[in-house]
Amino acid sequence: MKREFSAGGIVFNDKGQVLVTEHSQNHHWSFPKGLLDHPDQTMEESALREVREEGGVEAEIIGKVGSHKYVYTMDNEKIFKVVTYFLMKYKSGNIEDHDWEVSEIGWFTPEDALEKLTFTADIELLKKAVEMYGQ
Repeated sequence: MKREFSAGGIVFNDKGQVLVTEHSQNHHWSFPKGLLDHPDQTMEESALREVREEGGVEAEIIGKVGSHKYVYTMDNEKIFKVVTYFLMKYKSGNIEDHDWEVSEIGWFTPEDALEKLTFTADIELLKKAVEMYGQ
């Protein structure tokens, strides 16, 4: 079985809101995330890059929230995927500067974000991130 590794960020702004994106192809609501660009790239580097590309913002990592592991099928091949998420604090940038992979984006209260998120694993990760962030 093929394996994929991705990293992403659960980003909070100074108002305590969290950045949530809608993927332009799958239309699921989640956090900015993506594949590692190359074998030498760290999970942290990848997560910061994806937040910049998909979220349009610069952020700093506060800590590791956790991972989401799952299996999906593409072109009749099963793929085992691990996505590692980091708790981040917004530094600068505009969410309107996101790339084509995101169709909608916004800053949401944690309560509203919990309603918006598509996957149960993301809901659990957000609950843990809120605890870590101290909201």
